[in-house]
Amino acid sequence: MSILTLVLIVIGIFALIEVPLFTVFGALALTCLYFIDMDSDNMQTVLIELNRLASTPLLVALPLFTLTSCILKDTKAPQRIMAFMESIVGWMPGGLAIAGLLSCALLTTLTGASGVTIIALGGILYPIMLEKGYSERFSLGLLITGGCIGLLFPPSLPMILYGVVAKTDITELFNAAFLPGVLMLVIIFIYSIIYDYRRRKSLGLSMSDSPFSWTEVVRATRDAIWELPIVFIIMIGIYGGFVTVNEVSAVILVWVIVVAVFIKKEFKLFSDLPRSMIEAGVLTGSIITILGFAVGFTGYMIDEDIPTRMIESLKTVTENKLVFLLVMNIFLLGVGFVMDIFSAIVVVVPILIPIAAQFGIDPMHLCIIFLVNLEIGFVHPPLGINLLIASTRFKKPIPELVVATLPFLLLLLLALLIITYIPWISLVGVGGGSTP
Repeated sequence: MSILTLVLIVIGIFALIEVPLFTVFGALALTCLYFIDMDSDNMQTVLIELNRLASTPLLVALPLFTLTSCILKDTKAPQRIMAFMESIVGWMPGGLAIAGLLSCALLTTLTGASGVTIIALGGILYPIMLEKGYSERFSLGLLITGGCIGLLFPPSLPMILYGVVAKTDITELFNAAFLPGVLMLVIIFIYSIIYDYRRRKSLGLSMSDSPFSWTEVVRATRDAIWELPIVFIIMIGIYGGFVTVNEVSAVILVWVIVVAVFIKKEFKLFSDLPRSMIEAGVLTGSIITILGFAVGFTGYMIDEDIPTRMIESLKTVTENKLVFLLVMNIFLLGVGFVMDIFSAIVVVVPILIPIAAQFGIDPMHLCIIFLVNLEIGFVHPPLGINLLIASTRFKKPIPELVVATLPFLLLLLLALLIITYIPWISLVGVGGGSTP
């Protein structure tokens, strides 16, 4: 056994025993670069990449949106968002479930982290859904699944990171992701309506808990009046092409601070803000560090011509684009099973882009396929991060949560197949729309 093989095995063991991810990537990158030709100059690649990434203009949005998420989760904004959604759709069968799903998606959109959504909204929505007669299994499955869908809408941190790594226009990525995100929501909506309709019919209940009330809508809107502009700033600003992602991230951060500190007075400027800044700084720093080391490792793989060899290997398996798309989805689902979304983006995307290009896959379409797969990885048993967080939040064993999420997981896989094989859904927003 060579020294390189032995070192890689040790690094793999460190990863399995949950040594911090940045140290694993750092050791992997430095080891591989060193063993190319024992030239210490190669090891400078990691430091060069760290410096380059830290000065990337688009990366400005990452810490700003992260700080925004840390502030939002410590206020009562999640409750107000939920009340607003319920006032609009609560009158229809499955209305509460749809309101919960929209609230989860919206909060994940604002925070960029589905785990935060489970923590912030889970304790609010779960008892409400049980009280309204929804089964425990359905309620858990909806809450665990709902948050991950919001990652396709701005200001999604994974989308921003993908744009940085792939050197792709982030505004166009958000435009491409809009319809796929809506499609995933609609599929879950339909399932929720059918489930609640059958439940109410079997129990002899009326088809809604309460009639639609403009008075309730006005009250909920008034309560959430300071959170709603965030959505309009994002949608009009980014989708309208009036501002960049960096500009939107700064505007939203200032807006959230002013509202939380001076208007709602749920957040203290001199005690809570420094704590949130430290929390956001640690998270942002860890992402940038992982990114730098992973890009360094990618440099090693490029030097060793690994992407080209992977392309040739895939071509020996199939030259059919449709078959390749299926194989790629299976591969990415496996990636989502073993890696978090940020690590997967920085490690896998640089390798996957040239391979997909060989099969004529549009870069925008590839991004959406990639992110949908990694979204599904959040709820993929047995180690999906949403499952782990929900197990702690709801004090339920993982196997029980896996059973609860299974119908929703199958629906997400259906959406993935539709998005994969109908590129128009992703490309119409950026002027494309060819078939595979």
